[in-house]
Amino acid sequence: MSYIKAEEILPKEVIEIIQQYASGVNIYIPCKEKKEWGSQTDSKAYYRVRNDKICEMHRQGKSVRDLAYEYALSEKSIRRILRETRRSA
Repeated sequence: MSYIKAEEILPKEVIEIIQQYASGVNIYIPCKEKKEWGSQTDSKAYYRVRNDKICEMHRQGKSVRDLAYEYALSEKSIRRILRETRRSA
């Protein structure tokens, strides 16, 4: 993430108001229109397909340990995927 100097984009009056609350520190100003995670990439779809495959393989008898090794995830992560997928089904 790159930083923009406040002086470059904000009026002096706004900077003076902000300085009353946060002088000399970095602050983060979030977007007004927050986008849902994965909405601008294929990540959300990729992980949904991957997690569905993990659940299907587990239903077919593959162990949590084997799935963790195959997908390079911790056993705890595999269990979380299985639990969350069951909840959303």
